[in-house]
This record gives sequence, C-alpha cells and structure tokens, in this order.
Amino acid sequence: MEALELFLQFKEQSIQGRYLTLEAILPILKRHNTNNQLKHVGNSVQQKPIYTYQIGTGETKIFLWSQMHGNESTTTKALLDFINFLNSDTELAKMLLEDFTFLAIPILNPDGAALYTRENANKVDLNRDSQDLTQPESNTLRGVFEVFQPDYCFNLHDQRTIFGVADTGKPATVSFLAPSYNEAREINVTRLKAIRVIEKINTILQNYIPGQVGRFDDSFNINCIGDTFQYLDVPTILFEAGHFPDDYEREETRKYIFISLLASFTTLCENDIVNNEITQYLNIPQNKAVFYDFMYKNIKINYDGNEIMTNFAVQYKEELIDGKVNFSAYIAAIDNLESYFGHYEYDAQGALYSDNLNNLPKINQIANFSLDNKVIFVNGMIKV
Repeated sequence: MEALELFLQFKEQSIQGRYLTLEAILPILKRHNTNNQLKHVGNSVQQKPIYTYQIGTGETKIFLWSQMHGNESTTTKALLDFINFLNSDTELAKMLLEDFTFLAIPILNPDGAALYTRENANKVDLNRDSQDLTQPESNTLRGVFEVFQPDYCFNLHDQRTIFGVADTGKPATVSFLAPSYNEAREINVTRLKAIRVIEKINTILQNYIPGQVGRFDDSFNINCIGDTFQYLDVPTILFEAGHFPDDYEREETRKYIFISLLASFTTLCENDIVNNEITQYLNIPQNKAVFYDFMYKNIKINYDGNEIMTNFAVQYKEELIDGKVNFSAYIAAIDNLESYFGHYEYDAQGALYSDNLNNLPKINQIANFSLDNKVIFVNGMIKV
C-alpha cells in the first residue's frame, strides 16, 4: 500500500491542530497498551508523567522523541499516526516490528505542551541542556537513552513559518539534519548512517512536495541533544516540520512527517543505500529565514506631510487563549524586504495606508488597517 494511503488509513482522528497536551494523547497510548508497552519513566518540573511507548521485537533499536519543545506538536501527531500503523495487521507493519524495536517518548516536555511554550516550566530550553542536565525532563531523556542503547535516534521538532528552501520562494515544509559531532562538522561513519537515511527520505518526499525539503544548519553545539547523541556515536536524525501553504494547523505537514518516518524504516529495513549519498545530501538546499506570513507591497503612507511608497511584513504570534492557539498578526518589518517572501502577498498598487492609531505602520503593531479607506484588513487578512 502506498505511503499516503497508509497515512489516511491510520491517521489518529482524535487529535488535530497545534495545541496538543499529554492529556489529549494518553487515551491513544492507553488504547495501544495491550502488553505493557506504555511505561512511566519520569516526571516533569510540575510532576506531570513522562511516558515511553515500546513496540517491536527487532534487533535494530530505534529511539524517537517529540515535543522536547512544548509548542512543537506536528511530529507528535505524526508519531501517533505511526504508532497506529505499527499496531495494525498490515504486512509492512509486521515486517517493521520484526526488524526493529521502537521506543518513543511522544511528549518529553508535558509542562511546555500545556503552557504552549518552547521551554519547560523552569523556562529552560531542553535542547540546550544535554550537557548540564539541569532539568528532570533532560535527565529522563538521557536515562532512557543510556538504558535502551539505541542504534538510531530520531529527534522530532517543528520549525517556524519563517523558513524557506534557500532563495527559491518555496516554504521549507519538512527539513532534516544529520547533526555534527565535532566543530569541524566532519562526516564519520556514524553521521554517514544518518545522512543515508535523510537522502532516501528526500528522494521520496520530492514526489509529494517537490522543492519543499530543506537541510537544517549543521553548526556544532554540544549542548544540543542531537549533537550530543551523534558525538556519542549513535546516528541521529533531526526532523523539522515546517509550513505548507495555508496549513497553519500543520495537518498537511503532518502527513509528510508520517511518510518520512515510514521512508526511514523501510530504507533501513531494505538496506536501500545509494552511491554518492553525501553529495546528494549536501545538495538538499539549506533552510533560510526568508519568509513572513504576510507581505504588503507598494503601500502609500503619509510621512511628515510627504507621500512615500513603502512595503511592510506581518508575522503571526501564536498565543494560547482559553485552551486554543490563536494566530495574532503583528507588523514585523518595514521597507527593505527585497530578499524576503510572504506566504500571503498583497500588492496595494499605491493605495494609501490608514489605521486607527497614527496612520503609519509600526513594528509590533496589530495588523488592522485599511487601504484607500476601501479595502479593510483585520488581523492581516482582508475583511470580507
């Protein structure tokens, strides 16, 4: 069965959108806890439980974790879709379970997930705590790693809408990285194993999202967990779930993460390795911060009595209000936007800007304005 069909068949319908908490996913994990696969392995700062889910009997051990950053839930959704698939009676699932033992931490940072923050409850970025291990969540992750002794690690994240694929004007819907293990960013046998998997994933994804796969920056930082595990000689692959056009809830991106997971393990299972994989990996265009959520061009403003033309860009801020993520649009940049793109672009063709404040776009101002007093924009979008 084709990967997209598998996703549609095993997508977990009970979870949607960007706000995903431990309480939301526990019923799913408990449903699949038919043989004590679910284990309580640690607690967060606020004493929320951290769980692992283990399945499979294969020799090759795969360690996956998601929501190390609490507001990065796309990969968690896809991971649960993948767990649904592994618990199916399909021949492919049976084959993977015979070849691999999977151990997943679906939500490493349950406090951050509840608060919808990148950091944990102590305001610490867990992905900068791999050496000092000051936080209970970091210690839990490291403890599971040392006991399980994985053959491969999958470090699952989201990235912001600002990232595009180099200067192509296409969003980086999914990006990958085989983290460096030293300052020189050399490629040893361990890193090469991760590169080979990424190269194969990219080949498959190009059939679904051509030109929308990026390669994340590989600057070495031993405080990052991926760099640490690569340094410890375990091939580690970083996933970054990014923006697909008009998909702010990341439901489209979710399916490409599922497809990427499936591609990873079928590649390892089949030992489907190609020549020149390093070159092909390095040819994946790098992520680049070249996008804003909105861009408005050729705007006329009245500045000190003079009419001038300008451009400005608007970026969403994701704000948790009453248990729901709201996307609030604020002005983020003005004038020189030549090297940037907008996920939504509007050419005002010289229309005059006005608002209820000073009739001038200003940084951090909410994007409510009108053009020629005819076209009204509310929270960045045209009011219909």
